[in-house]
Amino acid sequence: MKNIILLGFVLAAFASPAFRLRDSDLVMTQEQIDRINQSQDLWTASSDWVGAMTIGEARQYASAEIIYNHFPEKHWGKLLDHLQVPSAFDARQKWPSCIHPILNQGDCGSCWAFGASEALSDRLCIFSNSTINVVLSPQYLVNCDSVSYGCGGGYAVYAWDFMQSNGIPTQTCTPYAAVNQVCVNKCSNGSTMRYYKAASVSTFSSPASIQAEVLQNGPIEVSFQVYQDFYAYTSGVYKHTNGQFVGNHSVKIIGWGVQGQTNYWIVANSWGATWGMNGFFWIAFGECGIDSNGVAGLPAV
Repeated sequence: MKNIILLGFVLAAFASPAFRLRDSDLVMTQEQIDRINQSQDLWTASSDWVGAMTIGEARQYASAEIIYNHFPEKHWGKLLDHLQVPSAFDARQKWPSCIHPILNQGDCGSCWAFGASEALSDRLCIFSNSTINVVLSPQYLVNCDSVSYGCGGGYAVYAWDFMQSNGIPTQTCTPYAAVNQVCVNKCSNGSTMRYYKAASVSTFSSPASIQAEVLQNGPIEVSFQVYQDFYAYTSGVYKHTNGQFVGNHSVKIIGWGVQGQTNYWIVANSWGATWGMNGFFWIAFGECGIDSNGVAGLPAV
């Protein structure tokens, strides 16, 4: 009897969807995409970007590690009660010269570095009234943040730790290469580096706190759980519909809106402008942990 019970557990484990997810599997089949589009009308899936990508390849695009409570939670006190938060907000409209274009991490697991460097780039511009308008280098974080693993993945909070203690140069100084490189404290052309820092860093673990922070200080970095169907996202308000967990991903929230009865975040991805809505996506509040572990710092200007 014990052997029969044990065999049942083993068969159940092998039959589970998570157990069947192999690196050689396709991220999304056309059958899955059709099922997504037929089962709901919040968002649209397509094979245009994901193509024949495998699970092993997909993991490189979602290689963030999530740590909670590394920095103190920002406490707004009574300010949240009095802050007038609009139903829709887009940082691209409030600070049009400061929200920088979509970037592409390629097949390097550096999303954690992109979310951090992009958010600080935008904030430097915002806080300096556009006098410091630069794109900071995710490659420098890949090369030099020794707590993380470069293209093998990393931690959003430790990227902000590094930007607060050390600072990072511009992308012009240290261009993106999508591979791990030796940490060098000179620009690629041999010139002296200028470092840009975060002066203070906080975490944000609720929609209200994230809205207040983005409204007042600009975009923040967040990390969330990525499932197979997210790679096929084309437009609309994403909610996990089909497929298994692939990995964690770090991105940049720039605003929010509402579609029907669904509140959503406006988010900049780092998979290039051919993915999603010209590189951006909308995702429902609370979906996949998107608004439970935000992090951002005020820039040192």
